[in-house]
Amino acid sequence: MAISFTLNGKKVAVEVEPDTPLLWVIRDTIGLTGTKFGCGAALCGACTVHLDGAPIRSCQTPISAVAGTQVATVESLSKDNTHALQKAWIAHDVPQCGYCQSGQLMSAAALLASNKNPSDADIDQAMSGNICRCGTYNRIRAAIKTAAAEMRNHG
Repeated sequence: MAISFTLNGKKVAVEVEPDTPLLWVIRDTIGLTGTKFGCGAALCGACTVHLDGAPIRSCQTPISAVAGTQVATVESLSKDNTHALQKAWIAHDVPQCGYCQSGQLMSAAALLASNKNPSDADIDQAMSGNICRCGTYNRIRAAIKTAAAEMRNHG
């Protein structure tokens, strides 16, 4: 039985077992590799995607739970680094190893979709489920503030 959903604005249907984690459908079945596997236990945030606008951990979300929904991956931000968050990430030199960054960006995008002027506490709370082993948290916070300002000023 095919499971249908919208991925980054395009309707897709996949033939996989209903308990297959969304992460593996995105990466292995569909071929979008921006979403990363980190811990496999929904603890690190590397696999964060949006489900109907809310950040979720795709490593623990069965594909059956996304039937009929809208899923967005890091590829949905922009293909050419023109999204405010991507530009801010580059300007603040956020990534070191870069492994966690797709999940960080997706959590930040969810925050800015609902809060156009987040405080440090707002950012810390929204990003608390995303681990950066390189410890770039201060640069992440600064980049989110820069992106928020650009989004407020330029829509």
